Amino acid sequence: MMEWETLLAVAPELILTLGGTDLLLVAAFGKKHNIGRRVSIYAVLLLIACGLSLIGPAGHAGPVFGGLYNADAFSTFSKVLIYGTAIASILMALRFFERAGEMQPEYPVLILFAALGMGFMVSSGDLMTLYIGLEIQSLSAYVLASFMRKDTRSAEAGLKYFVLGALASGILLYGVSLLYGFTGTTSYEGIAQSFAAEMSTGKLFGLVFLLAGLAFKISAVPFHMWTPDVYEGAPTPVTAFFASAPKVAAVALSIRVVFEALGPASSDWQQIVIFVALASIALGAVAAIGQNNIKRLLAYSSINNIGFALIGLAAATEAGVAATLSYMAIYVVMTVGSFVCVLQMRDTNGRPVETIESLAGLSKSQPALAAAFAIFMFSLAGIPPLLGFWGKFLVFDAAVQAGLFPLAVIGIALSVIGAYYYLRVIKTIYFDDPAEDYVRADSVIENGIIALTAAAVSPLGYLAVPFLALTAGNAAAVLF
Repeated sequence: MMEWETLLAVAPELILTLGGTDLLLVAAFGKKHNIGRRVSIYAVLLLIACGLSLIGPAGHAGPVFGGLYNADAFSTFSKVLIYGTAIASILMALRFFERAGEMQPEYPVLILFAALGMGFMVSSGDLMTLYIGLEIQSLSAYVLASFMRKDTRSAEAGLKYFVLGALASGILLYGVSLLYGFTGTTSYEGIAQSFAAEMSTGKLFGLVFLLAGLAFKISAVPFHMWTPDVYEGAPTPVTAFFASAPKVAAVALSIRVVFEALGPASSDWQQIVIFVALASIALGAVAAIGQNNIKRLLAYSSINNIGFALIGLAAATEAGVAATLSYMAIYVVMTVGSFVCVLQMRDTNGRPVETIESLAGLSKSQPALAAAFAIFMFSLAGIPPLLGFWGKFLVFDAAVQAGLFPLAVIGIALSVIGAYYYLRVIKTIYFDDPAEDYVRADSVIENGIIALTAAAVSPLGYLAVPFLALTAGNAAAVLF
């Protein structure tokens, strides 16, 4: 492949690197008046440009740089989700940070660099590319979590995330070193060949440590402990970002690693994924029941939903991977919409309110916001005819087709338990005695995002199912 074709294959990363660096200089030396909003607009345009660049060679160039980087349908599908949620995270932050007096231009720049790292993650073809992408994303995320410097909860969230994230990175890096030591290579292809030749105890330990590090990044049990505290303490737009784009990147990375690098050891990693999936579903269903903070509830909801996504991965089939990708696409839409609704929870003085009890009587004071909340909660619970039901159906169907009938039965039973706390939110909104009214949001951007995401997960969303099935199927086929 010629050099210019190779550069075109990494066009999204080049755009984010150069554009993010330029915007960082603008933030440092530009005029301070309203610069945060202008940098945010430029950042959104850069992300749109990255998405459009995937139409060209960046979407189907194949392995480049000696196999370190893959530009294929799988990475394209994942990057579209990542860039879309990154755009939503930037747009929903405008009013939030301006109200708090903290709308600094560094916020959209950090989102861009996080998206850069996630792009490398989903396109990685080597353990070194994997780790570099993971650290670029993580370093940006640590700063984002503690972005509101005057808020002690935000500072605490950033510190907790940094300490536990460093521990997880160490675990993952130890797994990488073990795999390199026992296989003699860091490329996915070379590791797969080594696993096909023989399975040793050292390789098995490397596999376990590698999956443990990845489990932290997707906040799966038993490496979930950071999620509720960080989600509660971080600014709400940042929490929305954490719950969407990095989850997509980490799940996509996990899929690529287990099939391209650890494929011959499927009988070994499949057991781990099954346990993690069921444990995540169970803990997410039970631990959320006693939560009074809506952001903590959504944190346990994200753990619960990751468990469902992993059921598709546990199937270890092409249909299972396609189901997981489809599930993640539906999940990010539901999550972004839910957090924009949380952004509009403000008392009459404009202060953010996060308690579930404050939602009481919302159906009478703001029926449109109440209806949107109900749509997202019902969809997250997987109740038909909303689109969240379709995502769960796909992963359970893939598990049954792969012969994992007990896994599907247990998952369905646990999903019934998890529906309780979603229904509790809806009950509070529609049937409890009215609490103090929220101030009405006048943000066209926030209301537009809520309307679009609510329509997408409503029965209207089924119109997009054929396209979603086609693109997810093409992405999954790359790995088989």
